[in-house]
Amino acid sequence: MAQLWGGRFTKQTDQLVFDFNASITFDKRLFHEDVTGSIVHATMLAKQGILTEEERKSIIEGLTGILEDVDAGKLTIDETQEDIHSFVEATLIDRIGDAGKKLHTGRSRNDQVALDMRLYTRARVAETDGLLEKLLEAILDTMENNLETYMPGFTHLQKAQPITLAHHYGAYFEMFKRDRQRLADIYKRMNYCPLGAGALAGTTYPLDREYTAKLLRFEGPTLNSIDSVADRDYLIEFLSALSTIMMHLSRFSEEIIIWNSNEYQFVELDDAYSTGSSIMPQKKNPDIAELVRGKTGRVYGALMALLTTMKGLPLAYNKDMQEDKEMAFDAMDTVADCIALFTGMIKTMKFRKDRMAKSAMNGFTNATDAADYLVGKGVPFRDAHGIIGRLVLYCIEKDTSIDALSLEELRSISDKFDEDIYDAISLKTCVEKRLTIGAPGAEMMKQVIEKNKEYLKTNAIEVYQQALEDRIQ
Repeated sequence: MAQLWGGRFTKQTDQLVFDFNASITFDKRLFHEDVTGSIVHATMLAKQGILTEEERKSIIEGLTGILEDVDAGKLTIDETQEDIHSFVEATLIDRIGDAGKKLHTGRSRNDQVALDMRLYTRARVAETDGLLEKLLEAILDTMENNLETYMPGFTHLQKAQPITLAHHYGAYFEMFKRDRQRLADIYKRMNYCPLGAGALAGTTYPLDREYTAKLLRFEGPTLNSIDSVADRDYLIEFLSALSTIMMHLSRFSEEIIIWNSNEYQFVELDDAYSTGSSIMPQKKNPDIAELVRGKTGRVYGALMALLTTMKGLPLAYNKDMQEDKEMAFDAMDTVADCIALFTGMIKTMKFRKDRMAKSAMNGFTNATDAADYLVGKGVPFRDAHGIIGRLVLYCIEKDTSIDALSLEELRSISDKFDEDIYDAISLKTCVEKRLTIGAPGAEMMKQVIEKNKEYLKTNAIEVYQQALEDRIQ
């Protein structure tokens, strides 16, 4: 059992206790962040005269060598160590001797792990943002190519009014755009450096925390040493944002599953994103969409677990906070995989435009427009509503649609109908005359698509980070 503490203890930790307490099996994921933070810490210690230049050089060369050897597969992370911090420091001491023992000067594992987790999470926020950007590009491409792909819009899972596929996809564009805005907010809010907070009360060494923050590309140092080591709300925020992303992916997946069913046949999934049945040879199942929908609960679970862990903890650090990692890592991986797979699925998906249009025609989605037609002929809306209701009932009894009725049949219900009714209630007319911004009309959709293209040219996280880089320079 390898530990960086023990002077105050008179016997070895029980092996079961050590195994239960150890975190290296999962926090080894923070290896790169731990080495980076240690290099910067050593650089700052030398700048402040706490380390000699020779000690700084030896420590940094040692850390760089460890990093390169692990990355090259020449060195394996030793899982008999208590945590990744212990492995890095013990390996450093083994390689460079007493100089390695000075690395931890002015630092606690509390602020060290707070830094590592913050660096790691910051990178995963940016990674998630990049994946969402690719998803939005795929959605926008579908929108641009389907301005006149007519389909039913739904409320209560019942056909309501005619829209276009571009309009329907545009709703998800807005959702995922807001998800990216949340990520950008989280990135900026969490971008403060906890290193130098010590165990909870800072240190008597003359650290330059501003310099440390600058080297690590943070906005600045955290302003309360207790909060620095006791805070995980940035991670809770990220898990909340990931949960919202998964909720949006799950809703989209649910619709694709419905559209892919034999009853709808709106879409055909690419073979590469479908599976078959071991017993039913005719089956082509939307497993990717179903798994995305299913894994949403897994991400929700990570959020609820961390909220529950944190809700009763007194200040400052408590060992409970070690539980911030495993499920958070799993949630980050799950969301990244889901976004990437979902993007591939929708990019290769084919649309049955004829089925979509026929479904809109047969679902009385133009009933509201028929009522508006009568209003235009001088019929009060409430009376028009009743007339069209009777007309729909007549169509149901005859198993037909409003469009298919003869003018004679239409006039048997209201003498206000004329030849122009057929053009007034065509899918194209119903959609195209909706010309307010945000509506499905092609001209409005073109304006929205141009706005979305402009939006995608600017990455909020990159802009913020570049502004910070410029300021640091």
